[in-house]
Amino acid sequence: MSILPILQYPDERLHKIAKKVDAITDEVEKLIFDMSETMYTAPGVGLAATQVNVHLQIIVVDVSETHDELLVLINPELITSEGKNKFEEGCLSVPGIYDKVKRAEKITVKALNARGEEFNVTAEGLLAVCIQHEMDHLLGKVFVEYLSHLKQVRIRAKLKKRLRETF
Repeated sequence: MSILPILQYPDERLHKIAKKVDAITDEVEKLIFDMSETMYTAPGVGLAATQVNVHLQIIVVDVSETHDELLVLINPELITSEGKNKFEEGCLSVPGIYDKVKRAEKITVKALNARGEEFNVTAEGLLAVCIQHEMDHLLGKVFVEYLSHLKQVRIRAKLKKRLRETF
């Protein structure tokens, strides 16, 4: 088990587009395990491989209160989306920052599981938000980029100040 370092916004590596996973190898299985441990330790409800500087289409999600319903999505593809709603989001790569983002209320996603088997998942509420949020990471997009330019500037300044105070 390894806890992986999480990239912090505005790190440019968060904007790299992830590549499809060609095969479920031992390295991919280890990455999935390490990502889930990193997510639970952080603590968070979702993590994309991009956030740990691995640019493969892998997402781990667990929105359960008991942290025992890990969902692994490899090469996720949005099949359908319905409705729109604003949800408050946060991100392990943008610590301490929360804001509302408009997302689909209900989605269906096709993906591979950790064994490489194709499946569909239909989600709404927090699970739908989390999956969409993590899929954005695979496309090189961070949730704060949905916010106004002014809010983005303020967030960058706040995070840079926090970083300076840490050192």
